[in-house]
Amino acid sequence: MKYPYALLTLFIAIATGSTLYLQGCGGSSSSDSASSSPTPTPPPANPTPEPPINPSGSLRGEKMSTLLFSNPYPHIPAQCYIETSNGTQNACQFCHTNGVYGIQLGNNLPQAGAVARLGNLQLDYSFAPFDQLAPLATVNRWENTLTPEKLLEAVKTLGMTPASWDMRSYIREDNWSAAFAQRPGNPKNWDGQVDTPFRLFPALAPADLPAQSDGFVRSLVEARGFFNDGQGWNTGWRAVNFMPYGIFSPMTGSVSGIYIRLPVAFMLTEGGTFSLDIYKRNLDLVERAIQDRLTPADGANYLGFAKTAALLRGEYPVGTEFAHPLHYVDVAADGSNPGISRFPGARAQRVKEIRYMYKWKEFHHQDFRPGDKEEGLPVFGNNSQGWVDNGTGWFLAGFIEDKDGALRPQNMEEMTQCIGCHSGVYRTEIRASFTSGTGNTIDSTWALPRKWAGDSGWGEMNYLGYQAKTGLTPGETPGSAHMGDPINRYANKGELRYFLDNVVGASLYGDMPASIENALASSIQKARGYASDWPRIDTSSPEAFKQSQQARQALMRTMTARGDYLTAEGHVQGALLYPPEQDALAAAARYRQVVVTQRYAKGKDVFPQTPVNYHYLRTENEAFTHADDTPYAQGQVITDRAVDRESPVKDSYLVGNVPTLIDENKSFAEGGTYNADYIPLMKPGAFEVKP
Repeated sequence: MKYPYALLTLFIAIATGSTLYLQGCGGSSSSDSASSSPTPTPPPANPTPEPPINPSGSLRGEKMSTLLFSNPYPHIPAQCYIETSNGTQNACQFCHTNGVYGIQLGNNLPQAGAVARLGNLQLDYSFAPFDQLAPLATVNRWENTLTPEKLLEAVKTLGMTPASWDMRSYIREDNWSAAFAQRPGNPKNWDGQVDTPFRLFPALAPADLPAQSDGFVRSLVEARGFFNDGQGWNTGWRAVNFMPYGIFSPMTGSVSGIYIRLPVAFMLTEGGTFSLDIYKRNLDLVERAIQDRLTPADGANYLGFAKTAALLRGEYPVGTEFAHPLHYVDVAADGSNPGISRFPGARAQRVKEIRYMYKWKEFHHQDFRPGDKEEGLPVFGNNSQGWVDNGTGWFLAGFIEDKDGALRPQNMEEMTQCIGCHSGVYRTEIRASFTSGTGNTIDSTWALPRKWAGDSGWGEMNYLGYQAKTGLTPGETPGSAHMGDPINRYANKGELRYFLDNVVGASLYGDMPASIENALASSIQKARGYASDWPRIDTSSPEAFKQSQQARQALMRTMTARGDYLTAEGHVQGALLYPPEQDALAAAARYRQVVVTQRYAKGKDVFPQTPVNYHYLRTENEAFTHADDTPYAQGQVITDRAVDRESPVKDSYLVGNVPTLIDENKSFAEGGTYNADYIPLMKPGAFEVKP
């Protein structure tokens, strides 16, 4: 279908929620109205529509100091407070790196010593305060994670007994559809344009899922599709299948779907005709820009009607949307039985959260100095509508379960947790907006940089091709993977192998679930040529703890080098990825304790007991104290760490001064784990080969 130019521009304005020619890029004032700037400009000769920050004039927010939150530091996640087992477990590098900044790829937040003011967060528990009058950041306020027994007490005061919950039925209920039904406005529009709590709920209808084999989400409802491409009404959304990270994985109790949508201009030919081929090519260009795989042949601009939009390395075009449903884990769900779940990859029907990102303005990270970082500024957002400005060009919105399991907008404290991972550095003299973030994101995102290259990555997230098995006991590994370990193009080894070698755990907490412990104990045995049998962690003394962790690290590295973490076909061993059903349901029940108490501000990750890496197990020469200089007893749970109190006039005053014990001078061969330049990009089509 082809439109006259005047009608075409009007259609684009309606479909994207634009006020024609109100540009969504450039600086913004500090007014509490998100539409106070920029100023409308005359139309260019061949305009590429860019949805503005505030198409209807009523998307308004407020600034809120983090000092008003129950936890003034929600942007510092619970993982940052763990011990590193004397440096043998370095999960820090997977967030706190100079690598992406070093190659100038959509990140301006080096966190491994490249900028003195930001420090080296692999080597020190600095937790710099933003104000000397603020509460100390070295205090671990993630109570649900640190002391899960307190959460259980809170549940019991409500008269509830988690053991009586039918979690299998609970996770198979659909709570997404009811929330989507509350979204106002045109589903082709990023903004619902009506002042309701679900205004920025992503316009991705769960009834249209799963995506088709090419990753596109198509609908039977014409109103939800931009054009009919012969396979259905194409909604513009496309599913992304990517290499999972050590945060949302089946073993952690949460699994993701990721969907991207570009503005309508990227779906059109120069003449204004919808074209699936043009849209595919523009999506491919976005992928290549984010994964640093552009070549001169790709040109300097996008294609079709978006030909005036610059193709920028490490950046998404203005108007890009991401929808991120975060599901419970259902190990029976592999996409083959819609009666259990319509989703693959152990993604349960029930979602824990629906997350959303919308890029409302251009932001070039290289234009802003790392020294401009300032975390003490107010958060800008809307409590009732569940969104915040991340300070670097994106709106972040989130909807989480209420006490009864229905989705509700998250408040600004809960959303500031998202800024902690999805942000960067903004020049604060232009706009007083809170910024945070990590050193490993590319234009504030995690998933697309890790997308499987090409067509294999355009599809529903399936967690390495998970296929469930039947006829198993609740304690058995529930299924198998059907993909291998992709090569990290900078480490030149498998991404999972690299993670296991440096974390010796299943997640960024460095924890090792019992099912993985048992699998390792079965595989790593002296009788099979290893130096010793797989040892249990010994916490009887600091010395015993250190020795047992060093032994585990060495044995883990032997296992990955031998390829024993892979099957004969080269696929990743299922026992390292997928929890037994009884464990998955137990994890779901622990998280439901957070739901019924609504204690999200105290942590969403809940373990059976306090993880070992939160316990004080240091020798005398490595000792540290509480913030008030009180000494720790061996084995005590670490609730806080010491700070520098030498001089109130120094920049380091009240900054944490405890070393992590990660040794930057120790080589990998010596058991070292330090890497200041980790980059989360894969080598397309390359996988670890089992020797």
